[in-house]
Amino acid sequence: MTWLITNLLSTLLLPPLNLLIVAGIGLWLWRTRPAIARTLITLAFTGLWLLSTPYVSDTLLQRLEGQPNAADTQLKSLPDVIIVLGGGTYFNAAEYGGDTVSKETLERLRYAAKLHRETNRPILVSGGKPLDTVLSEGRQMQQVLEKEFNVPVQWVESDSNNTLESARLSYWTLKDAGFTHIYLVTHAWHMPRAIQAFQSAGFQVTPAPTAFTTRHATTLLTFLPNADALLDSRWYFHEMIGMLWYQLKSKH
Repeated sequence: MTWLITNLLSTLLLPPLNLLIVAGIGLWLWRTRPAIARTLITLAFTGLWLLSTPYVSDTLLQRLEGQPNAADTQLKSLPDVIIVLGGGTYFNAAEYGGDTVSKETLERLRYAAKLHRETNRPILVSGGKPLDTVLSEGRQMQQVLEKEFNVPVQWVESDSNNTLESARLSYWTLKDAGFTHIYLVTHAWHMPRAIQAFQSAGFQVTPAPTAFTTRHATTLLTFLPNADALLDSRWYFHEMIGMLWYQLKSKH
């Protein structure tokens, strides 16, 4: 229930619903406050157009990600463990006979497998089952790494429903082994918030981001709206709101 409420509030605060609400208020005020109504509708239309263009969405995510970089596998003192964060489930995948990892999670697993081969560090996968599925994201990730990438998984954290819980439960999983210095594998746009969560849990984090926002060329299509760009803009605001929430929680 907590997961559902959190994601409902998130949906209300993020595009496109927040902009549609602004436009709806404008329509409601059209007869009684036409000047305010026109302003709100114009703001909603302009915001929806801009956030749906690849030029704007790419710029937002790239500012969040910082400069692209790969994890340093030549450090004098390598991290103890590779932690890979779940990124969702591909539900009822007919070609795989049931639930399996989402495409976002698969991108993270691919990089984690590469990092493991370069460093020989053990892997912890982290992801619960917020929608009460039979198999947690962590178990799905373990199956893919071991069966498809031929990479062993030493620990599976299966009870977390968000990044903060993932950090805390991963820390308790590794605490007895004395492992606190980690490679953290997740999407580049998710990394700033993930670092906050894992450092607050007690880890020393070496970022290992993947799936950076890139563009082959800037063309006319870069300035025309599309659904993929709107999703990218949504991720940006989702992460910014999440980091603000972490800061507010840390002060109480």
